Amino acid sequence: MGQCGITSSKTVLVFLNLIFWAAAGILCYIGAYVFITYDDYDHFFEDVYTLIPAIIIIAVGTLLFIIGLIGCCATIRESSCGLATFAAILLLVFVTECVVVVLGYTYRAKVEDQVNHSIQKVYNQYNGTSTDAPSRAIDYVQKQLHCCGIHNYSDWRNTRWFKESKNNSVPVSCCQPGISNCTGILTRPSDLYQEGCEALVVKKLKEIMMYVIWAALTFASIQMLGMLCACVVLCRRSHDPAYELLVTTNNYA
Repeated sequence: MGQCGITSSKTVLVFLNLIFWAAAGILCYIGAYVFITYDDYDHFFEDVYTLIPAIIIIAVGTLLFIIGLIGCCATIRESSCGLATFAAILLLVFVTECVVVVLGYTYRAKVEDQVNHSIQKVYNQYNGTSTDAPSRAIDYVQKQLHCCGIHNYSDWRNTRWFKESKNNSVPVSCCQPGISNCTGILTRPSDLYQEGCEALVVKKLKEIMMYVIWAALTFASIQMLGMLCACVVLCRRSHDPAYELLVTTNNYA
C-alpha cells in the first residue's frame, strides 16, 4: 500500500516537472509581452518600477526550467538530497511568486494616478512628426485603442500643436477606420473616435498587470502541489522500511 502511494506521488512529480518546463516558457512569454507592451505605453507611465513584476516573472520562468531538470533527476534516481533540494527551491519560487502578486496589485493600483499625471504632458509634446517619440506614442495609442484626445477629441484644442498648426483639425490617427478622405477636421466630428484615451490606457495597463498576477497565482498553486508530492515521497521513504529495502535491492540489482 505504501509503495503504491509513493509510486503515485512520484508519477505526479514527474508530470509536474513536465508542467514546470511548459510553465517556464509561458512565464517568459508573459514577461516579454509586458516588456514589449510597456514600451508602447511608456510615455504615459513614468514609473519604471512597474516592470519589476515582469522582471521577476522572467527570472522565475528561467528558474522553473532548472527546477524541472532537478526534479526529474531527483525523482528518477530517488535521491533524498535531490528531492529535498527540489522542495526547497520550489518553496523559494512559491514565496517569490507571492511577492509578484503583491507587487502586481500594488502597481496596478498606481496606474491611474500615473497616467493622469503624465498624459497631459505627453499630449502637449506632440508635434505630428514620425521621428518624435511622444508623437509616435500618441498616434500608436489612438490607432490601437480607437480613441482621440485625453477625454475626447475636443481636448486637442488645448494642445500646443493644435494652436500652432491653426488648421482646426486633430491628428489623422483620430480618424475612424473606413472613413474615406478623413483629415481630422473638427467640422466633421463623426469621422473621429469619440472616446478619450486616458481611460483606455489605464484599462490596458491594468489588464497587462492582471496577466502577471494571474500567471503568478496559477503557477504558485502548481508549485505548492509539487512541494507536497516531494514531501510525501521524502517522508514515506524515510519511514517505510519496506520501501527502503525495495530501493536498496533495486540499486544493487
